Amino acid sequence: MNHDLLRRLTAELIGTALLVAVIVGSGIAAQRLSPDDVGLQLLENSTATALGLAVLILMFGPVSGAHFNPVVSAADWLLGRRYGTGLAGREVLAYSAAQVVGGIAGAVLANLMFQVSITELATTERDGAHLLLGEVVATAGLVALIFALARTGSGAVVAPAVGAYIGAAYWFSSSTAFANPAVTVGRMFSDTFAGIDPASAPMFVAMQVLGGAVGLGFVQLMYPAIAKDPA
Repeated sequence: MNHDLLRRLTAELIGTALLVAVIVGSGIAAQRLSPDDVGLQLLENSTATALGLAVLILMFGPVSGAHFNPVVSAADWLLGRRYGTGLAGREVLAYSAAQVVGGIAGAVLANLMFQVSITELATTERDGAHLLLGEVVATAGLVALIFALARTGSGAVVAPAVGAYIGAAYWFSSSTAFANPAVTVGRMFSDTFAGIDPASAPMFVAMQVLGGAVGLGFVQLMYPAIAKDPA
C-alpha cells in the first residue's frame, strides 16, 4: 500500500469515526438534556450533526475527498470510470472498510465519553416500508447533491451544502436520514437515542444502496458532462 492511499484511508477512518461520534454523542446529550421532548431531541441531534459534518468535510476533504460513506465512494468510482477520474475499484473496497471500522470506533468513542456501556448493541427497532422509503429518498438526494455540485464546478460549497442537506433530511425523511451504510453499522453499537437494532440495519443498508443508484441516475440525466475548470 502506497503512502498516499494510506493517508487517505486514515482520513476516511478518522473522519467517519468523528462523524458517528458527533451523531451518537449529540443524540445521547439530547436525550439527557431534553428527556421529555422528542422533537427537541431531534432538533439538537440534527443541528449538531449538520454542523459537525460540514466541519469534517472541510477538514478531511483535501486529503481523501471526505466521503465517509461507502455509497458515495462507490458512486465516485462508477461516475469516474468513463473519464478516468475518481477512485479505482480496489480503492472503493479499501475506503469502505476504513469507513465501517471508523463508524464502529466512533460509536464506541461516544459511548465512552457519556459513560454508556460499550458491550450492548442497540435495541431501537427501525422497520416498516415508510422508513425504508425514507432511506431511499435521503440517500438519493445526498448522492445527487454531492455529484451535481462536483459536475457543475461548485465543489467549494460542498461542505455547507451537504451539512445543510443532512440537517434538513433529519426532518423531511421518515427514517431521520441515516443515508450511509458505515454510519448505520456504527450506530448498531450504541444502545441510545441514535442507535439502530442490528436486525433493522440490513434493510436500511439495502435501501441506501438503492437510493445511491437512484441518485446516480439523476446525476447522469441532469449533468451528463463533467464541468471543466476555467482556464
